[in-house]
Amino acid sequence: MIGLYFSGTGNSKFCIEHLVKQIDPSAKVISIEDKNAIYEIIQSECIYISYPVQYSNIPKILYDFINDNPMIWKNKKIFIIATMGLFSGDGSGMLARLLKRHGAIIRGGIHIKMPDSICDEKVLKHSNEVNQKIIQNASTKINEIATQIKNNQYPQVGLSFGSRCLGLFGQRLYFQSKTKTYSDKLRINRDCVGCGICANICPMSNIEIVNHKAQQKQQCTMCYRCVNECPKQAITLLGKKVVQQYKI
Repeated sequence: MIGLYFSGTGNSKFCIEHLVKQIDPSAKVISIEDKNAIYEIIQSECIYISYPVQYSNIPKILYDFINDNPMIWKNKKIFIIATMGLFSGDGSGMLARLLKRHGAIIRGGIHIKMPDSICDEKVLKHSNEVNQKIIQNASTKINEIATQIKNNQYPQVGLSFGSRCLGLFGQRLYFQSKTKTYSDKLRINRDCVGCGICANICPMSNIEIVNHKAQQKQQCTMCYRCVNECPKQAITLLGKKVVQQYKI
């Protein structure tokens, strides 16, 4: 088995590493950004996948990774962890249905609440103390899930028809356009000093430094990695001002 993840600010990485360690301490955990990811998937029968939901949907970078490599998922036994700031409805179900179309066998899914990483909006912002409590609760939940899985009991959270309706009418129906394509809404203001951190960490290579200033190339997957890491708080996406930066 392997753990596979896409993570913007570390939430999904934290959850998959924690779960896989409890089930099989010897198993690898890798990012879809890793150059060996496809090889590791091909070599593994059982795959645990973790990712952050975006409006009850799949980040475009993960969606494309799966569709661009359709043959590697056939007969893979997959368990899904969908991390969320508040609500996802059928976050795990969205990925499950996509993987099923490529022949995967879905064992189960779970939703894990983590600190919200959308740092340029006031909604869902918490103190460090509250964030630590959220992470502690997530760890406890993951331990319980690991125990269930080791007893061959796989949670089915987010996979039912009811969950699909919640995801559709709760968010996706209104925000589908935000995740259907890569975003061109990333903004970089005059406070940018051209340090290059954002360009180096962007999973899409969407940012480049031109004349000592960062510029975006309209291929943002909305992972919020650059917004949370910018030392000058010069980057925003959904909001207009950075309220509180976060990374686990």
